[in-house]
Amino acid sequence: MKVFYSSPVSPSKRVVDVPGDSLRIGRAEDNDLVLNSPFVALQSVLLTRGEAGWEAVALARSPVTVGNRSLSRGERQRITSADVLRLPPYTLEFDIPDTLDPELAIIARLDGEVQDFTQSLHAEVLRRVPREFLNLRTPDGAVNVESIKRWEDEIDRTADELGLPGDCRAALVDHLAGLAILDVLVGLVSSQVDGKTQTDEAGLLSRDRPWSRMVTATLDRDRETESTATHIGSDIGLDATTDISTKLNLVEQKGLERWRAVKTTYHAGFRLDLAKRYLKKQIKDLVFGYGPLEDLLALPTISEIMVVRSDRIYVEKNGRVQNSGRRFLSDQVTEDIIGKIVEKVGRTIDRSRPMVDARLRDGSRVNAVIAPIAASGPCLTIRKFPSKRICIDDLVHKGTMTSALKSFLGAAVAHRCNVVVSGGTGTGKTTLLNCLSDFISDSERIVTVEDTVELQVHKPHVVQMESKPANIEGKGAYTIGDLVRNALRMRPDRIVVGECRGAEALDMLQAMNTGHDGSLTTIHANTAEDVILRLEVMVQMARDLPTASIHRQIASAIDLVVQLTRMRDGRRVVSQVAEVIGLDEDTGKVRLRDLFLFVEDGTRVAARPTGHLPSFMHDLIRKRLIDLDIFYDTPPSQHAAVDS
Repeated sequence: MKVFYSSPVSPSKRVVDVPGDSLRIGRAEDNDLVLNSPFVALQSVLLTRGEAGWEAVALARSPVTVGNRSLSRGERQRITSADVLRLPPYTLEFDIPDTLDPELAIIARLDGEVQDFTQSLHAEVLRRVPREFLNLRTPDGAVNVESIKRWEDEIDRTADELGLPGDCRAALVDHLAGLAILDVLVGLVSSQVDGKTQTDEAGLLSRDRPWSRMVTATLDRDRETESTATHIGSDIGLDATTDISTKLNLVEQKGLERWRAVKTTYHAGFRLDLAKRYLKKQIKDLVFGYGPLEDLLALPTISEIMVVRSDRIYVEKNGRVQNSGRRFLSDQVTEDIIGKIVEKVGRTIDRSRPMVDARLRDGSRVNAVIAPIAASGPCLTIRKFPSKRICIDDLVHKGTMTSALKSFLGAAVAHRCNVVVSGGTGTGKTTLLNCLSDFISDSERIVTVEDTVELQVHKPHVVQMESKPANIEGKGAYTIGDLVRNALRMRPDRIVVGECRGAEALDMLQAMNTGHDGSLTTIHANTAEDVILRLEVMVQMARDLPTASIHRQIASAIDLVVQLTRMRDGRRVVSQVAEVIGLDEDTGKVRLRDLFLFVEDGTRVAARPTGHLPSFMHDLIRKRLIDLDIFYDTPPSQHAAVDS
């Protein structure tokens, strides 16, 4: 699809090609299409492509009109080449192909049939299998193979009765078989990420997901399945690269196409077994796991999963948001999966408490919203933890920061500077906080405070505390502020707060001002200057203090602000490092001095030294924590101190 856009100021039309399934439009720099006008919201419209074609989703309260229809925030509207989208002062027109690729249309129809058949199969199997077979562990904790086999046998019989085999279902069987091969291929590629074994002592069943392997398949059929997947993987070029992300993209883009080309070389009985294998996996994932999320959670290239509604699941892959093409069977199934997730961490979600924060076993952060708050259906967001912990050298390798900035931040943390990591959602604040904690001495006692535990502080003396919501009677709540105040009584050397977002900001500032130097926290803000403004507002949420008093607290408590920004191509970079250098004598406001600033000169894209030295530089040199030369890897710029 092509998008043509113009404005009264610049009436000549500009064009942008949309290579993927989505295009985010707005004023902010991280949008796919940036419209520089104060009348356009930071994130205004999302264009997405589904099975029914392209549609526009309004993301803000600012005016959005498709044809003659005005869209409110959250509303969506199908768009065609004949439609005009008005986003004052901009006008957008579209060039959308009239017809889908015939092959894609067939796949879309078959995917719909798979969904319908799986829904019927799921309901019928649940009705037939006794509840005692829901337990996949024996009393001694071993895998209950009999239970898994009972489920698989019942899925086989029910699929036969519902009419999966037969000439009229040949296309569906072959499509299911192809999905099974893709599933095996993805498993083979993903297992290369960290080399961890996925089997138990018998070599048959995963420890954490015992239902995930087929126990009724014969050994010969398993070997044939794996051999087929390996051959198809070789045909699409998996052997030509060692990069996991590239391999997974090849599987996604070419796997089914290659299967359709060679499927007739495999006998019908094998293809039917593959189809049933896929159905067994789907049903067992729904009953014992997280349904369509299981595969997405296993993919190392996916960093975030966003269930917008039951039939639409988006993922963030390599920094870009796209439609996964997967969906839940119904809103009820989605709510069941959400309930399964939150109950494992002792939390509940229902109509009286329709919002919840939780985490998965691997530490991935979960937020869920259901009716009556979620008007379009259950909404689920999962921010995945990487299978391998990211260290600061990885951030240097990815271009998030330079080696000079890494050296400075490490020295600042070792020197016990109080550091605030700032940025928008998904910019990598928690990841950077984890990396900075590596510079803390092993001899220090660290107390972490979080809403939901996600920090990975790999030090020997760490106490982790997690906030607790009120119970059903409205009692027993422990807020971040409560935990920060309690941390002061725990003899901490450093306090690390996962995120300051409210009244706890005052407690955090007071902790930094009462002998707990070297404390770390994160905050949502767009610039280092905005951090001061946000802290001012958050402190006033806790207590009605004079602005001058708040500014004195901030200037005394915080040493450095590290700003993270997400670029349009999905990369996260440190865009600013500013030192708090005191109060302006004339205005009483907090003064900041930029030590590193984002520079893009065509060859290097990173935060470079400004030429200003930190006020504590002599201490860093005296302690031999840093080399002065890192501040002069580029000619010093003439940046002045910035007042906030």
